[in-house]
Amino acid sequence: MSFAIGADASRHGFVVNGFGAHSSRTLMLHELTLLLAACPAASTFAAYKAAIMEDNVLLKRTDATRRESVRRLRELYSLERELVLFRALRDLWDVDPSAQPMLALLCAVARDPLLRTSASVILAAQPGVAVDAAIIAEAIGRQYPGRFNQTSLASIGRHAASSWTQSGHLQGRTAKVRVTARSYPTSVAYALLLGYLCGSRGEALFSTAWAQLLDASPHMLHEQAFLAAQRGWMEYRHAGAVTEVGFSYLLRKEPDRDE
Repeated sequence: MSFAIGADASRHGFVVNGFGAHSSRTLMLHELTLLLAACPAASTFAAYKAAIMEDNVLLKRTDATRRESVRRLRELYSLERELVLFRALRDLWDVDPSAQPMLALLCAVARDPLLRTSASVILAAQPGVAVDAAIIAEAIGRQYPGRFNQTSLASIGRHAASSWTQSGHLQGRTAKVRVTARSYPTSVAYALLLGYLCGSRGEALFSTAWAQLLDASPHMLHEQAFLAAQRGWMEYRHAGAVTEVGFSYLLRKEPDRDE
């Protein structure tokens, strides 16, 4: 299963080219959680940057590590409310803390080509199967032949394995195995939105790679989409073989900042 990301998806916040933060960082879930807890939902990128650099909400010891945190978090999540990818994440973030690891994972996969490549290993592995950093590094090497030396590939493999552990897809410290991650109505709404932004519609939204990352059965996805619709995060109608899905709330047009 591949992630079909159109060329125009960058306007929503998707990143198609490049290598992303996993060349030297993980999902940075702890840092993202601290940052979003410290800043209002309507914050601008400048406010997030000030919170890290001036208020030191991430508790970093030096200016250099704070600057690097800003750079890597921006690579992973954009931190730009003008981009649908981040705004929808922020809209759903505070609803259910249990869903935050999956929300972060989905956004990071959309923005980090290295993490996105490693998803093929995760999606192919059944629960209980060993998935170590070396297996992920091998997949990265096949996707980018000659681009990384063995030391770099090993580092990327470790960072990606850690990220998939943070999201709940892997379990274990050194010897990691595939486990079934948990899906929630908020993460279903977000995953379906990502598929929608990539061009899928209706029932096809429930079988995209984004939906597969949720580790839930089609029945569970439909059930949680119904719950998400009840909360107003999306529109959902399912009758027989016809499924209609919309995102008027998450795709709403916000007023200009200076209005």
